[in-house]
This record gives sequence, structure tokens and C-alpha cells, in this order.
Amino acid sequence: MYAVNGVDLSLRPGEFLAVVGESGSGKSVTMMSMLRLIPMPPGKIIDGQVDFEDQDLLRLDVEDLRSVRGGKIGFIFQDPMTSLNPVLTIGKQITESLELHTDLSDAEMKKRAEELLSLVGIPDAKQRLKNYPHELSGGMRQRVMIAIALACSPKVIIADEPTTALDVTIQAQIIEIVRDLREKLNTAVIWITHDLAVVAGLADRVVVMYGGRVVEQALVGDLYSRPQHPYTRGLLNSLPRLDQKGHELSAIEGQPPSLRSAPTGCSFAPRCQYAHDRCWTEIPPLAEIAFEHRSACWWDIDNERPRHD
Repeated sequence: MYAVNGVDLSLRPGEFLAVVGESGSGKSVTMMSMLRLIPMPPGKIIDGQVDFEDQDLLRLDVEDLRSVRGGKIGFIFQDPMTSLNPVLTIGKQITESLELHTDLSDAEMKKRAEELLSLVGIPDAKQRLKNYPHELSGGMRQRVMIAIALACSPKVIIADEPTTALDVTIQAQIIEIVRDLREKLNTAVIWITHDLAVVAGLADRVVVMYGGRVVEQALVGDLYSRPQHPYTRGLLNSLPRLDQKGHELSAIEGQPPSLRSAPTGCSFAPRCQYAHDRCWTEIPPLAEIAFEHRSACWWDIDNERPRHD
């Protein structure tokens, strides 16, 4: 049983990369595996490599990897209530990362913690450092998670659906905070989401995952204007579009595949209107079809005919 297989991603300095797909498509598992955050056992990384600053993170010893986690790569988890320690103050949880990765004095760490809370839009930061997680709202807790991720000025932040449990107004505020911080600090961001609408105005590039594999990668403008995989097209057709008059919403029929056994062909074939004989017997490679645009599909959507490799 493979949760993800054959995933190939790249991230440029200061880039905003969105990773999208339905629940169970392998988005979170891929990113957590990069930092070896998947419990092993039961999880296991069979093969592959994660290159970061001329090091393979999958082969670092525990101590060296600990210096990367939180120090050079920050992670914002989906549910702050289960990610924050309920018996430690907000201030303590922010300074823990600083204690591990910096040589700051106690006074300097406290000042840095105040600065971070102010940076993510939490008022009266000095007093908030004394609060416990349960004393803050959901939106406030998520801001604290962002502050913790930013504590050591990482080069990369991985955000795992950080706005899922929040109402629409707070979602917009969190997205605006991440956008502003990225511009100020030039931090690269990997934003994991199931909602293509959220990343339309945020991302530079988009990676679409389905069934534990990448099925399409493209610059954000190209993906929205010219999707080249039937699954991507289905996701876009399910979104309200203000830029298209008479646009009718449609759903993708069927269910995501079970990953208990390896597929013999394209995992999207059972739900795809373009599926033909080859789709059931061969897994399509992620092939370049235009500049910075790759798709894993045996069907040429633009010309409405099978694609020949």
C-alpha cells in the first residue's frame, strides 16, 4: 500500500507553490515525509530523496534534521488546537524554537516572541505571551502557529491547510498575513489545500495531486486558463467563476481511488470521460507539454485525441 508514489517537486527561493487535490490525494503525507514527520512504523519511506541546501533530508541523522525542522523549514499544521501544547503558555511555545535554534538570551527571546505576535497581527502581544491556547480564538491560535513557524526566519514554510477550520473572514485575514510576510521576508511557501479558489491570487505555481501522484504542474495563470488534465479541469469546473459568463458548476462523479493496491493504469480512469484502452493498462508519465507545464495524461485535451509519446 502506497500513500504517495513517484512525486517529483521543486521549489525556488521566495516562490509560493500550491499543492492541491481532494482529501486522501497524498498532499500532507508528501510534505510530512519530506521532514520525516510520519510515524515509522507504521509508515515507511521506501525510496527517494529530498534535496535541501546540498543535503538529502531523508539521510540526515536525527540531530542534523532537528536543526532543519523549525530552523530552516517551518511547518504550520492544520489544527492549531491539537498542535499547540495546552499546558504551556504561548510565549513558552514560541521561545522553545528560539532556544533550540538560536543563541539569544532570555530577554532577547522574549522580545523576539513579542515581535512575532505583532507581526502576525495579534494585538497586545506582551500580554498574549502569558495566555494558554484555550484562551485564544481559532484565528488567534492559527496566527500563533504562523509566529512559531516564522520564529527562526526559515527559508521555507510549509502550510498544511491552515485555514480549513476557520470562518471565511478569518481565512481571508490569515491568507493576507501569509502573503504580506512572504513579500517582506522573501520566504518560500508551500501551501497545501483542497481549494483551488484559495490559491488563485497567491501562488506562482500549482501542483495538482490525485491518488498519491502528481497529475499536473503549471504556472498559476496557465493552470486556470488552460488545464491539461481532466482532473484539474473537473476541479476548476466545480468552482464559481466570475470571469466566465454562463458558467455552470459541475461535480466530478465517482470516488477517489483506494490506495491499498498499486494501480495498473491511470488512477483517474474510472472517473474520466476521456478514458480509453491505454488509460486502464499504463500509468501516464508526468510529461512536459508547454513551458513549465506538465501533465500526466494519455489524452490531448486541446486537440481532443489520444496523446502519443
